[in-house]
Amino acid sequence: MPRTFPDEFLFGAATAAYQIEGAAFEDGRTASIWDHFSRLDGAVINADNGDVATDHYHRYADDVKIMKELGLQTYRFSTSWSRVRPDGGPVNQKGIDFYSRLVDELLEAGILPWLTLHHWDMPQALEEKGGWTSRDTVDRFVEYALSVHDALGDRVTKWTTHNEPWCSSFLSYTGGEHAPGRQSILDGLLASHHLLLSHGRTVQELRARDESLDFGITLNLTNGEPVNPEDPADVNAARKVDGQFNRWFLDPIFRGEYPADVIDDIRGVDADAVDGFLAAVQPGDLEVVSTKLDFLGVNYYHGEFVTGSVPENPAPKGEAPSSRPKRSPFPAMEGVHWAERGYKRTNMNWEVDFPGLTNLLNRVWRDYAEAAGTPLYVTENGASYTDEVVDGEVHDEERAQFVRGHVAAVLDAIEAGTDVRGYFYWSLLDNYEWAWGYAKRFGIVRVDYDTQVRTIKDSGKEYARIIAARSADAPSAV
Repeated sequence: MPRTFPDEFLFGAATAAYQIEGAAFEDGRTASIWDHFSRLDGAVINADNGDVATDHYHRYADDVKIMKELGLQTYRFSTSWSRVRPDGGPVNQKGIDFYSRLVDELLEAGILPWLTLHHWDMPQALEEKGGWTSRDTVDRFVEYALSVHDALGDRVTKWTTHNEPWCSSFLSYTGGEHAPGRQSILDGLLASHHLLLSHGRTVQELRARDESLDFGITLNLTNGEPVNPEDPADVNAARKVDGQFNRWFLDPIFRGEYPADVIDDIRGVDADAVDGFLAAVQPGDLEVVSTKLDFLGVNYYHGEFVTGSVPENPAPKGEAPSSRPKRSPFPAMEGVHWAERGYKRTNMNWEVDFPGLTNLLNRVWRDYAEAAGTPLYVTENGASYTDEVVDGEVHDEERAQFVRGHVAAVLDAIEAGTDVRGYFYWSLLDNYEWAWGYAKRFGIVRVDYDTQVRTIKDSGKEYARIIAARSADAPSAV
């Protein structure tokens, strides 16, 4: 008999405001950091921007119908700070009304709204005042969060503060690959702390209003795996990846402290940056950051297979998403090299590693979430492939296999005793893929960007079958 998921397990899909909404300067919305960054020379492939994206702002009702057709039980979306409080200023009623209509549409369709407050689209006006390197931005974010709750708190029960703070700090303020495109170790460190502080403050403020709501944060996490577990240099390389990608956020959230070994690593590269960061962490901050969660979102795409020496078989390097100068988003990764292990890869050049998701969920549960009693949700997991339209259909068997394999990997974790309560595929729709523009397609629903016509791909049909069967083991429909 096929294995089935627990009755309370939720199947959903995820999107983000800037990637799908369009209407970038309509009904009072003003520029976000991505509106600005996408217009910098060489920042985004083909100079693409989110001005129109998939026009979800005008087509949301039809998109909810597609969700219902797929059988989605929940839908993870983000609100745009630049639409709700343009320039970080007063509430824009037309902007908040859009999300109110969306929530009502979801509830009418029997779909649970799962709201993310920040998926990287900070108002550009606030970036010009320091952005996430400024402690004042913490207060501005809490104001924004309270405004969203004022309008939606009576109908939305699942609240995520931030999506992938590693990306909106180190990838954006140290690596320069994402908006705002800064390249400073200190700026990345400051941004990471202020993102976490704003998370804790927001959870405290919203929970004081309504204890019945569920609050969490979503982290993008990985497995740092050594090529040779018996080689100290390889083990140290894996430690660095784990420390700077995973533990930098997990430790303060669950243990109220930043990992000392990572601080020492970064001090060896830029002591002044570490001193500036430590000076910014004020007494009581980490108590706020470690405010108890009701859930932890885990975003997983691939693992990291690393060595401390130059590998005989290095991992292939993918094309750069932009021509702007960049630096490593990892502050202290000297001596770390990525190796090839022969796994299949998506067209993002990411490994496909089903057991990696099981291992990651089990590790996060064992080392962090279990003691805190914090259930896990896989809030993003997806793949980009080069889809072809044949007679109006998209036969994307590779993506269908990707979904089947990862959903089964989640069930493996549950059967191992890990408390995982939901899976969200990324993404519902093909959309604006940040620095990749429209060059990469992650959706289980194809979007023709010229006509905005939506077509459910074979992977979407397969996901609908999985949801209906509540099992990835039943015979495939594709």
